[in-house]
Amino acid sequence: MTQRHLNVCLLPLEIQWGKKKENMQKVGELFDMLHPDTELVILPETFSTGFPVGKNKDEIREDAEKNTGLTIDYLKHLSRKHNVAIAGSFIANTGGSLYNRAFFIEPSGEETFADKRHLFTMAGEDKNFSRGRDRLKVRYLGWEIAMVVCYDIRFPVWCRNVGNDYDLLIAVANWPKVRVDAWNQLLKARAIENEAYVAGVNCRGVDNGGFEYDGSSMLLDFKGKEISTPVGSDFIYASLSKEKLDRFREKFPAFRDADAFTLTD
Repeated sequence: MTQRHLNVCLLPLEIQWGKKKENMQKVGELFDMLHPDTELVILPETFSTGFPVGKNKDEIREDAEKNTGLTIDYLKHLSRKHNVAIAGSFIANTGGSLYNRAFFIEPSGEETFADKRHLFTMAGEDKNFSRGRDRLKVRYLGWEIAMVVCYDIRFPVWCRNVGNDYDLLIAVANWPKVRVDAWNQLLKARAIENEAYVAGVNCRGVDNGGFEYDGSSMLLDFKGKEISTPVGSDFIYASLSKEKLDRFREKFPAFRDADAFTLTD
């Protein structure tokens, strides 16, 4: 049975680059301050380490973990403790290959993973990471949720909501302030063209290369209108309505006129 509302919290975390212990501690402190009605918390891309700017593969591997490592184990603990689902990404090591891995952790202990497909070549991500093949997709509290990572949001075919496959698209990022206008516009475009809610969560801070991140994060409805409310600098809240989404899709069913296509690797 579909829950008619979904209460979401975005955490535009101020990341301390390369300091996993400090970042994890900060996340734990923020979870203790969550609104009690929260059902889904979304963290930025590579929230525990920051995007590894200027590091080589061996240096990045030092921060990488398996799915059963410290990062995911801690998130599963927080998920159970606060009875919320948690989404984000972390640096993963599988079989010696590195991945920018999206995760969706549920209070039941259920976990879903998928790796970033579009690697950011301008920062050499393709030299150090392996690309993913599948987009993360999960059903939670009756809501169909899809998820992409940072640079993925630039590619509308990868984000396409074929046949209303998802109700909410999550995008997590380390998107520098110098290019943040593009991030903000892309989130709006993905919401409008896919007739779905879109949650975009960026980080704050300064990376190893001196790039600044301003935490631009928002939750947009199916018309591209921002519906989220900031609470201080650490929390952004929104309540999503399945009834409103279904009513709009019925009234304006643009998805029925969409082009059919097959995505090849």
